[in-house]
Amino acid sequence: MQAHLKGPSSLVDIKIVNGQVIDGTGSPGFYATVLVEGDTVSIHRGEHDHIEAMRTIDATGHVVSPGFIDVHSHAGLTILGEPHHDPKIRQGVTTELIGIDGNSWTPFRTHDELRQFIELDSGLNGYPPEPADWLTLTEFLAKFYERVAVNICYILGNSPVRIWGVGWDDRPATRDEIANMRAAVRETMEEGAWGLSTGLDYPPGSYASTEELIELSAEAARLGGFYHTHTRASLLKKGLLAPWEEALEIGRKGGIPVHLTHYRQGAQGVGSHLDYLGLVEDAVDEGMDVTFDCYTYPYSGTRVTIALPQWTMDGGVARLKKALTDGEDRERITSEMSDGGSAWRDLSANWLTNFRQPHNHGYDGHSITEIAIMRGQEPVEALMDLLIEENLGISTVALGTNPHTLSEFVSHPYGMIGSDALLFGEYPSPRSYGCFPLVLAEFVRAEKNLRLPEAIRKMTSFPAQRMGIPDRGILRDGFRADIVIFDAQNVKTRATKANPKVYPEGIPYVIVNGKVVIDEGENTGNLAGRPLKRGRART
Repeated sequence: MQAHLKGPSSLVDIKIVNGQVIDGTGSPGFYATVLVEGDTVSIHRGEHDHIEAMRTIDATGHVVSPGFIDVHSHAGLTILGEPHHDPKIRQGVTTELIGIDGNSWTPFRTHDELRQFIELDSGLNGYPPEPADWLTLTEFLAKFYERVAVNICYILGNSPVRIWGVGWDDRPATRDEIANMRAAVRETMEEGAWGLSTGLDYPPGSYASTEELIELSAEAARLGGFYHTHTRASLLKKGLLAPWEEALEIGRKGGIPVHLTHYRQGAQGVGSHLDYLGLVEDAVDEGMDVTFDCYTYPYSGTRVTIALPQWTMDGGVARLKKALTDGEDRERITSEMSDGGSAWRDLSANWLTNFRQPHNHGYDGHSITEIAIMRGQEPVEALMDLLIEENLGISTVALGTNPHTLSEFVSHPYGMIGSDALLFGEYPSPRSYGCFPLVLAEFVRAEKNLRLPEAIRKMTSFPAQRMGIPDRGILRDGFRADIVIFDAQNVKTRATKANPKVYPEGIPYVIVNGKVVIDEGENTGNLAGRPLKRGRART
């Protein structure tokens, strides 16, 4: 496949010829010429040799599809420091939803409060390259306009909303505080947020009651938003499906569409995958608007502080640091974690990453058990010391999904793809580099769990529909020119647990807003991404 330039008297910017167009709707592919004028696409069948173009791309033997939309991205801060975003743009991702898991970065009253939150959350979302200097969504989104490689959509996390209305403490919100939080939701939605996200294992958002979340969701629903939720694992003691049943209760009573994120069977023998999928199917049959996303590798990833008792964060960063250094608190932490909390049991088998201090680099990719042996400490003691040394920013990766049933979630008609990618550390989850091409290589081509047009729909028009993006996710006349050209017979990823930071193969071209960002497999350096705001179709 070759690309060549035409003369300056052309009428269009890019002309893509001889490729099979799979338009994102789920319909079968067809052969057509795809034209790009500015940031807009048009589709033409038949002979179009008379149409002049500044550039023609010959897509013989390749598929031409809409750019992929990642509905679960942790790139909101790290992309500011690495704007070319190679791990994701090379997968064909052209739009990302940030602010997920209840952890977003506006609104805040003071810069100090914002920076404290970034520090608390740094093991999940990292740091910006410079100190955070924004407070509102408008100020934050301005940092992305043609300064990063992909389009950015923002969803409002309930943690900053709770800090805004209640503070950092674990206590019920008063009626006045809930009214204040509703106002924060309303104003941020009016600035362009796409809905409300929750991360109910992450303080301080985890301190919110079901009733509080219903109130906030109702406010988001009034402005057309949806509820995107990392559910509350502490409810598992009430039953296998209790965390997701709470999410559906919030949807019913808040009158808001529900999206269950990183939805999967956590381990073999933990119920049946049919229990999880049946919950969604029954809710849809009931008349609810419910969807989910899943990632395509069995490995999870999150901030390591998720394993600590929640009381250690009751009061914010200062309280957590005191708990990690105070003798009595350390004894209590050691006692509670040694009693077998599930997060700690998992952590002992996980590997850790994102060690920023030079003297700790050798720990990257090792479990806390292995690291403790290296340091001559007990595991909990080593973890507490490392969190202080690393300013809380350690991440953990684990086998967090039953690989035997993962295909049932990837192929389910109510499911779409979300990478949940953490883009830092030497040993991130391999999904950070391979989530989307793995759909094409394994779930479509090798295992035939779903057909190619349906797989593309799950990565393009379905997430656009879920979010409410009106002019992306489909190759259709007048839609925005976010385009991926890939070799369906040879696309693959080689990213693995042992070697995760490997770019995919077979995706030679990626176009964002009409600008070629990946050109014959190389990054052009074009920063064509834009912030996409709800209620503004032509951003």
